[in-house]
Amino acid sequence: MMRLRLLAFAAALSFISCEGYFGTKTDLGFIDVPNYSVRDIAYVPIQPAFTGFVHPSDLCIGFDELLYVVDEATEEIICLNESGVEQGRLTIPGVTTVRQDRRLDLLAIGRHDTTINGVAYSLACLYRIHQIGPNGEYGLPYAEVVHKTVHPFYFKNTFSTSDAQVQFGQVAVLANNQSEKNNRYYLTRTGPSSNNANQGPDDAVILFDNEDQYVSPISVTTSSGLYTNYFQDPRGLVSFAQPPQYTAAVGDDFWFTSMDPNQALQVQHMTFVETEFGADYRPVIYNGDNSLADDWINKANRFTEPCAMTMAGDATRYLFVVDRQRDSVYQFTASGLEGIPPPPASGETRYTKVSFGGEGSGPMQFIEPAAVAHYKKILYVVDAGNGRISRFKCTLDFE
Repeated sequence: MMRLRLLAFAAALSFISCEGYFGTKTDLGFIDVPNYSVRDIAYVPIQPAFTGFVHPSDLCIGFDELLYVVDEATEEIICLNESGVEQGRLTIPGVTTVRQDRRLDLLAIGRHDTTINGVAYSLACLYRIHQIGPNGEYGLPYAEVVHKTVHPFYFKNTFSTSDAQVQFGQVAVLANNQSEKNNRYYLTRTGPSSNNANQGPDDAVILFDNEDQYVSPISVTTSSGLYTNYFQDPRGLVSFAQPPQYTAAVGDDFWFTSMDPNQALQVQHMTFVETEFGADYRPVIYNGDNSLADDWINKANRFTEPCAMTMAGDATRYLFVVDRQRDSVYQFTASGLEGIPPPPASGETRYTKVSFGGEGSGPMQFIEPAAVAHYKKILYVVDAGNGRISRFKCTLDFE
């Protein structure tokens, strides 16, 4: 028995890769080393695109794992599964945007027609849509509007003609560990007034609680002081609470985009800070690193018309920005650098730029893209001018 153990020990030693008492170093050349090429890292189209829309304007991935597409030409919200099969549709007047909270209610931005002092108006309106039927059925076929937030009557009882020019942009639902703070949301608002009954300017990001009650417009503190008019023509809006939910979703931070051409930084991260003097919102500016990437999200004049953005809900936390004027989609890391970090075995240090687009109807082109979403490693782009929802996947994510 002892002799057998010694023989086994000697055999095992013969495979040890080392120099010394027991022989020469084993040749490990038979092991294949991963060979990556950064040129092969890119987003590629998944065919076919989802079609059958007239002029889609928005898309959200719900916490129910369904896709909700807005076709503003037909004034409908259309629900699809991940294969693109329609699950139902609902008509909402003037609908342009839709999001879903964790109660599985839809928050849709549209218009509300009314008459004030004998004059007809079409006012900005946020619709809350409940999707559970009387017998527990679920989906758009059973949907019901349960609340309307009509501008300006959520914060005042009076009305002026300039109120009819106000528009709502996009919604961002928040996550928080405290149950009373779950499902609060931000809303972007634009309009002509620089002050509105002491409720801040029309151009604003405003906060609502989870019962659709108006809380306040967001004021921002910078090194120059407190600004109640920080947001100029705000449009795109995204929180850190994206499906699937991660612990990083906790908090009141958000990203927004500005359509104001006079703003050098048109995409910014706003962080929420609790101080001894109360709640405070501050901009987070990401500096570029030319040793790692060619561009970054806070580079001056990086965009032309960034109309929408989203954040990946997975561990990458990638940011995607749609520039309508440039017919393009831009991808950034959570630290603001443009591109995807190279794989560890590639030997590269610079990020690979994977932003893409350009005007046209080809599989990698767009005509006035309007929105973007990301779920399960699939990037969805609302290609409004081509009447389709295009899908893409990074080559690194194919199994």
